[in-house]
Amino acid sequence: MTASTYTGPIALCAHSMHLMATGSPEEFERVYHPEAVNREAAVEPPATRRPGPAAFYATAKWLRAAFSDLRFEVHDAVEQHDLVVLHVTMSGRHTGDFVNYQPGTATVDTVMPPTGKAFAVTQTHWFRTRDGMIVEHWANRDDLAMAIQAGWVPPSPRFLLRAALAKRRARRQPA
Repeated sequence: MTASTYTGPIALCAHSMHLMATGSPEEFERVYHPEAVNREAAVEPPATRRPGPAAFYATAKWLRAAFSDLRFEVHDAVEQHDLVVLHVTMSGRHTGDFVNYQPGTATVDTVMPPTGKAFAVTQTHWFRTRDGMIVEHWANRDDLAMAIQAGWVPPSPRFLLRAALAKRRARRQPA
């Protein structure tokens, strides 16, 4: 379903998912409250861990750098009071380094070098809204299915070597 299928807070949250793949900073400012918090940002780049639309846009840039053809398809949506839950499929192709950081630091933890493989995994995204804007986000993802489809698991010796070299490169670059 598309964001236009829904109305109210559900439409806002569905639209936010599509912004992750294609949105501009200005669009993020219209959707995310200045105090919005992404509870999933703990292992993302440091720029994603602040409150506000710029941090959510940093998450989008991080995802786009690793995954081409990024897309979120919304299957189901539920709203109760200020809470919206979306069941989605995230899909794309792993074409760039996917870098994770140690929680609360700018230290690179793991890097999954590009495999070129396509993936499609289900997720649920939880949002709190206030005054027509998103103020909080967290998610449940099927990370094992993602790792298998993207070719990270089980790791081949060649992939492990590429991951070690990608991690060395990433640690030399500013977060």
